Amino acid sequence: MSHFSQIKTQIRHLPALKAALTDLGIVWKDGPEAVQGYRGLTQTAEIAIEQDNGYGIGFRWNGSEYELVADLQFWRQDWTVDRFLSRVTQRYAYHTVLNETTQKGFQVTEQQQNKDGSIRLVLQRWSA
Repeated sequence: MSHFSQIKTQIRHLPALKAALTDLGIVWKDGPEAVQGYRGLTQTAEIAIEQDNGYGIGFRWNGSEYELVADLQFWRQDWTVDRFLSRVTQRYAYHTVLNETTQKGFQVTEQQQNKDGSIRLVLQRWSA
């Protein structure tokens, strides 16, 4: 019998999560939305991602972070669950860094996508 899994993340900022998913070309719906699982069971999520097979995945606030909720038996993404979370987390971190540094007066002067998938950012701030 299949059931929903809740996978912990370190994702706490919803706008950065939304930007990360958009960057990756993932179509998502703003919640609260029901995420469909086995035998019609649902979980309510703040972000829902529909899949071609009729089952969904989502991100739900658990009081301290947005956890991934999905019936993993019906996972139909281009990446494995681990790779999916890795990609989302990297783009989430990117947007979090940009947001935090912009608030502190920094600007991106250089951005480089490395062959290993990492991103190199050079920031600067001019002081008066």
